[in-house]
Amino acid sequence: TSGNDDTHIILRGGEKPNYEPSDVEACVSKLRDEKTNMNLMIDFSHGNSRKNHENQKIVCKSVAEQIEKGNKYIVGVMIESHLKEGNQKISDNLEYGKSITDSCICWEETKELIMELAESVKKRRNFG
Repeated sequence: TSGNDDTHIILRGGEKPNYEPSDVEACVSKLRDEKTNMNLMIDFSHGNSRKNHENQKIVCKSVAEQIEKGNKYIVGVMIESHLKEGNQKISDNLEYGKSITDSCICWEETKELIMELAESVKKRRNFG
């Protein structure tokens, strides 16, 4: 919609990841052509991580570099995170702090990714 400044597209990946600069630029270009909001959120998990929670740090590195280099269309990210790494099946002996759905990175690693993104925003502010 062109009337809501808060709308955004979420790039989650699909048959292949779609978080790299060329993917982001292609999406922004299409949105620009449609004269609609160009805000993007990038999901570090799901198709972009090829459903391997450990790959979220690879996605984060790319996104942080894009932000640092001046990309202002990336307005948010989604991180599959929980207190403890991995996931578990529902059982009588559930481990506290571990996901029962998708595999997650642990809280300590989540903090590292958030700090990496925060640094990239600081550098972007000094870039332009």
